[in-house]
Amino acid sequence: MRLLICTGIYPPDIGGPATYSKLLADELPKRGIEVRILSFGSVRHLPKIIRHFVYFLKALRMGARADIIFAQDPVSVGLPSVLAAKILRKKFIIRVAGDYAWEQARQRFGIKDSIDEFQDKKYGLGVEFLRIMQKFTANHSQAVIAPSIYFKNLVSGWLKNKDKIHIIYNGIKLTNIEPEEKRENVILTAGRLVSWKGFDVLIEIIGELPEWRLIIVGDGPEKENLKFKIENLKLQDKVNLTGSVPKEKMAEFLNRAKIFVLNTSFESFSFQVVEAMNAGVPVIATNIGNLSEIIESGREGILVEPNNKKQIIAAVKKIEEDKNFREMIIKNAHDKVRQFSIENTIIKLEKLLKTI
Repeated sequence: MRLLICTGIYPPDIGGPATYSKLLADELPKRGIEVRILSFGSVRHLPKIIRHFVYFLKALRMGARADIIFAQDPVSVGLPSVLAAKILRKKFIIRVAGDYAWEQARQRFGIKDSIDEFQDKKYGLGVEFLRIMQKFTANHSQAVIAPSIYFKNLVSGWLKNKDKIHIIYNGIKLTNIEPEEKRENVILTAGRLVSWKGFDVLIEIIGELPEWRLIIVGDGPEKENLKFKIENLKLQDKVNLTGSVPKEKMAEFLNRAKIFVLNTSFESFSFQVVEAMNAGVPVIATNIGNLSEIIESGREGILVEPNNKKQIIAAVKKIEEDKNFREMIIKNAHDKVRQFSIENTIIKLEKLLKTI
């Protein structure tokens, strides 16, 4: 079987689609599935519209040698690749781990609604056009992969045939926990630098935690705003905005940090949270999206409300001061991540690829 994975980002880029695509590229060939990667990064330097047309041509050329085309988002790579699949008469599947129309509505059109509120409202022509495109891509696939129960329920509203949705949790390679004595008073967070990830609030919080430093890993449109905030609050010595880093460097950060915080208002599935749990880093995350599927608050970590400074600071102090609690959530979290092993992901994906 030959699989073409069409992805918006790929390592060294950081983010869910990059991590997921790299894992598949490493693991599926071990099961006799040939994998080729077509990253949108290869055309991102081109002007808008032109880049999508060139990507479509690349998908046509590379897709001709594939049995299945597998897109990692519904618009930027999803639309060009589904059109290529139709022309080539190839099977097409898509993994939907985000609402592209909602993300663009937040970034470009000033929409403030949450992703759940967004599903049932109507907006301007630009937003609705994006929504039409992602629904077109999803509906013209043979299968839709959702990374959580939460996102399956959300994407169901896009589809005429809801039976084509399959839940396959993202997977990671399981590792051993680094000993606590190697760790520093570092709060680690990571992800694409966008407004709904709440990095600005974590910067404000670190100013109220004199014994702690903050490392923010990732890149994105909010980078300059975050740099300005760090400088304005005079926190250059306490906050490190690293940009995108290789996987090895991220592992190094995880082995140094004492706490991982994800202060997001939207998440379909967080690789970073699962990798932190796997590395033995206590996690504080927001009680939104599928995060409650990963963490039971008080058992495998602590769940808080998005941007709630008091709750986040209280959670940091609870983990810092209560050794028994800290050890308990580390152990429970490390046990829980076995559900999210790359082996489980690959087994379920291989079965789907062979049955569509």
